[in-house]
Amino acid sequence: MKSQRAIAAVLVTAAPLLQAQTNPGLQAEFELGLLVTTGNTDERNISGRIGLAREYVRWRNTGEFNARHIEADDETTAEEYRAEGETNYKFDEQQYWFLRGAWEDDRFSGYAFESSVTAGYGNRIWEQGEVSFLSVSTGLGYRYNELDEPQADGTREEESVIARFAAELAHEISDRSLFRQKLSSEVGLEETNTITQSETSLQAAVIGNLALKLAYRVKHVSAPPEGAERTDTETALSVLYTY
Repeated sequence: MKSQRAIAAVLVTAAPLLQAQTNPGLQAEFELGLLVTTGNTDERNISGRIGLAREYVRWRNTGEFNARHIEADDETTAEEYRAEGETNYKFDEQQYWFLRGAWEDDRFSGYAFESSVTAGYGNRIWEQGEVSFLSVSTGLGYRYNELDEPQADGTREEESVIARFAAELAHEISDRSLFRQKLSSEVGLEETNTITQSETSLQAAVIGNLALKLAYRVKHVSAPPEGAERTDTETALSVLYTY
């Protein structure tokens, strides 16, 4: 039942892709990974992602939704949903202000959910062609997380002012391959918890708008809830459709 819910979440994300086909100003990416094994171990690994971007003269808007579900021998071993959105107001071709929001529900992280809102300054310090660029940003914001289990004082909430530092590199290796590196760190200014995330990916075009994508993701939480690991890693191979 839970795997069916994960599949439904992935399929729902395809709806904006259909909208992109009738809206030439909207760019969309739809990603799907699926691994099923039977025999000594029955396992289903399903993941999906939808990314949207819209560019204007003064504004740049992006949004992303991710879902992942792993089930082995009818037991769920991973279930995660993530959503984030960002809007940029561009002063010129390089500098911009940003406003960003993120939400995450990872069933095995020790949190019922994690959320944050940040705003600050960014600079696209290098850009080449329509695809390759390097951008850096920094800002301040607010983090609100809810724990699965109450703390010693009986509360479940974690709240803090945070400082965010981020960088993103996209480099077109050839007209058929693209390398991306994303790195971010959100530092708690009222408590010591720092959340750092990295995603390294390589995609290669197969035919038309269809590509294969190999990605390696790392999330490190310096002070996780009791019983949770500090570092999560994920290696994924998926099919990517862009429009």
